Amino acid sequence: MITDPIADYLTRLRNAIMANHRVVEIPASNILKDITRILFEKGYILNYKLEEDDKQGKIKIALKYNPETKKSAIKHIERVSSPGLRRYVGADELPRVLNGLGIAIITTSHGVMTEKEARVKKVGGEVLCYVY
Repeated sequence: MITDPIADYLTRLRNAIMANHRVVEIPASNILKDITRILFEKGYILNYKLEEDDKQGKIKIALKYNPETKKSAIKHIERVSSPGLRRYVGADELPRVLNGLGIAIITTSHGVMTEKEARVKKVGGEVLCYVY
């Protein structure tokens, strides 16, 4: 049993990147689908596919690498809020990752979004992770 599916998701991504895998398969949930959608929209992953099976389904993620240097588009991915210590921020306290070059993924009352979208909508929430 996994107690923190978001940390498991990030760890699977991190391990696949370190092993230079092209595709990683992760058990699906609604919040993980939203995080994957954001990573795709911001250009950190090449593509993703949702596969439904008899239970919860799977997310297949095609990782993005630079063809010349073989370096991943994701340099660092880190969990901020955990089940034991939740990190909430108000609309005026939203974090800036790498001075605006990275993204923070926030879950708000308006759904899962980046900190830039939350700043425009003037909403706060729980900081899930940093990506750059």
